[in-house]
Amino acid sequence: MIKFLELKDINNRCRDELVAACTRVVDSGWYIGGTELHDFEREFAAYCGTRHCIGVANGLDALVLVIRAWKELGYMSEGDEVIVPSNTYIASVLAISENGLVPVLVEPDPRTLNLCPVKVESAITNKTKAILPVHLYGRMANMPKIAEIAKRHNLLVLEDSAQAHGAHIDGRKAGNWGDASGFSFYPGKNLGALGDAGAVTTNDDKLAATIRALGNYGSYEKYKNTYRGVNSRLDEIQAACLSVKLKYLDAQTAYRREIAQLYTTSITNPLISLPVRLDFDALGNSSHVWHVYTVQCEQRDELQKHLLGHNIQTLIHYPIPPHQQQAYAELADQSYPVAERIHQQILSLPIGPTLSMAEAQAIVSACNSFGRY
Repeated sequence: MIKFLELKDINNRCRDELVAACTRVVDSGWYIGGTELHDFEREFAAYCGTRHCIGVANGLDALVLVIRAWKELGYMSEGDEVIVPSNTYIASVLAISENGLVPVLVEPDPRTLNLCPVKVESAITNKTKAILPVHLYGRMANMPKIAEIAKRHNLLVLEDSAQAHGAHIDGRKAGNWGDASGFSFYPGKNLGALGDAGAVTTNDDKLAATIRALGNYGSYEKYKNTYRGVNSRLDEIQAACLSVKLKYLDAQTAYRREIAQLYTTSITNPLISLPVRLDFDALGNSSHVWHVYTVQCEQRDELQKHLLGHNIQTLIHYPIPPHQQQAYAELADQSYPVAERIHQQILSLPIGPTLSMAEAQAIVSACNSFGRY
């Protein structure tokens, strides 16, 4: 069976370093807020090109805490609107509603599956306070245009970079385009921890300090609580392991791009639509880090069964759009045809640093045999 992603094999490649890192933490006797966290925060901030990286418990907390901090700083109030893609993972929307703000779903560009700037501008009202673009599947949204729109309308920008570690536009990386960005280090991400973990990146000193306090029970100083905060911290062991894995991220991304190139040039089945390649500098091909390689097929379920019959595991990212989730029943009467079509047709093929080229070629052959066209 060709697995969708072999996390054990990925971690085994640097197992000795991971064990040494964990041992170092165990032997230190310091497990929260120590040198491992500070080192990783410095390293990841430098990697993204930002002034600050604040480690938090997970990717959802990263988004929630940024918005909460903006509220505490007086930039937002309950009932304000935040523009977010209609085809994102639910976490992007949860971060907005968790803070008492209103998610305004906007359809994606059907070519990139990312937030459409033209539709963003048409959705802006006098209650809009922020745009939350999602770099879906590892391809960055059109940040130059989104940033220009935000500046013109005096809006904040919060990047959801959970799937885009190392993605860039003209060398400027995800996490360094908006006023802040939320990252997830869930084990299956391109930069994955050995458990839940996340981070915020920003160039705003005041925002960074506020997020640190909010994630530490609302406290800048021990036992003195400025805010009604939460406990959301990146622990020492996860930080130490992330520092190990960060060293290999760019090489692994390069290999993901090789597999993506093979798929893009070799899957020729007209029943299967491949990710669109954009050949203009502002969103160059090099920006995509291929967290997942998604295809679209009107017979998606049949294609998935066909590939399983060839011992190929695939996943659906994601089967149900946010507005059709029970959690957001108030949005059920709204229609987002582009997002609905994407969620009905999308299928993710295996891609990752331990997938062999022979396995990738087998996936190509199986895709091309679907439907016996």
